Amino acid sequence: MLKTLKSAERLFLLIKKQFPFSVSSVSKGKIVNEMQRLINDDPESWLNAISIWKNLLELDTKREEHSQRDNPLKRKMGENDTVIAKKLKAEQMQEAQENRECQLEKQIEEEMLEQGKNFQELQNDVAKAADTNQDDLTFRVSCRCSGAIAKNFSAQEVGRIIGIALMKQFGWKADLRNPNLEIFIHLNDIYSVMGIPVFRVPLASRSYLRVAGLRSTIAWAMASVAEIKAGAFVLDPMCGLGTILLEAAKEWPDVYYVGADVSDSQLLGACDNLKAAGLMDKIELLKVSVIELPLPSESVDVIISDIPFGKKFKLGKDIKSILQEMERVLHVGGTIVLLLSEDHRRRLKDCKESSIPLNSKGGHMDEPGVEKCLIPEEKTGISETVSSSLEASNRECLHRMPLFGSLVPVECYKVSLGKTDAFIHKYKKSSSSGL
Repeated sequence: MLKTLKSAERLFLLIKKQFPFSVSSVSKGKIVNEMQRLINDDPESWLNAISIWKNLLELDTKREEHSQRDNPLKRKMGENDTVIAKKLKAEQMQEAQENRECQLEKQIEEEMLEQGKNFQELQNDVAKAADTNQDDLTFRVSCRCSGAIAKNFSAQEVGRIIGIALMKQFGWKADLRNPNLEIFIHLNDIYSVMGIPVFRVPLASRSYLRVAGLRSTIAWAMASVAEIKAGAFVLDPMCGLGTILLEAAKEWPDVYYVGADVSDSQLLGACDNLKAAGLMDKIELLKVSVIELPLPSESVDVIISDIPFGKKFKLGKDIKSILQEMERVLHVGGTIVLLLSEDHRRRLKDCKESSIPLNSKGGHMDEPGVEKCLIPEEKTGISETVSSSLEASNRECLHRMPLFGSLVPVECYKVSLGKTDAFIHKYKKSSSSGL
């Protein structure tokens, strides 16, 4: 059941969750002691979590072995697709992780030298801690720090503090490259949380995706927001590597899907993904421009698209013409779900405010700079699975003023793409005619 979750990036067994560390009036040494107490004050909770984690691994291993014994032919036939794709993705992730870890070790050494303590002394301390109680379990600590705590401690420093405390308490051995166990700690201004990843490979790493594009969890969430019905005609006019359509077709198979793009390389990558996922008969790919779609007016039920805003593929001021063409092919009552950058949202707001009437006080119907969303009266929100992975923007009512002629804003969700944020916007085509 856990493995079938589509909008979850990673799952963790929760070990500790508490209020954030107070750093304003406390010395750095006291904060270090507080971090160590996360392990030392309640070792039983750690041992319980480890026991659950081991049981889950054993159950998962038995399930895989049982599945292979029951259907060895199926495993053999899928080897060239699913298994190889998973191995390749795991190898790529391992290589990237090793590169990050090499940089981490270098940063740790440089930090310690800057603080006047020889790195060899730290290694000796670690070795002494490990010798106190030898055990076969190896581990590494992954940290994320933000807010006030990040001004006093780097993620590497927190990792060292927690790592040495774990070795002294349990006798585990540190292994940055290939550990049995990963400990995750996240410190910010809201909470301090520690946990163990349930799966080594994140749920967002789909085995049926050969070429990575948009994050699969975001793609699935966009499709879920679109309320796809059986028999619908779903279009992604800038499909790229086809991630959105793949996620949608896996979840809602009885639908006609079409992906369009002008890039040969993107379409080739999308074709590889379709073959790996076994969806060549479910999704049709077209090489066409998003502003010249070869489709009749009002012929599409749902449009879902990631509007490009990265370094490699980026739109200029064409977003208005793109929206107008999408509006043309969408039938009345149809849905558009778009992933927009902050810059795209600003451009759309400028376009909207330049064309909307003034209110009775002489101002625009929408005040600039205020993020608003409308939750439909008949539906208070999307499923708990989706809503848990998306941070809803401000829940204020949005005037039902069409964006372009007949596109009415319905919902908006802020999502994280790592270093940048983006926004999932949902629109409905009203019965009013285009301007």
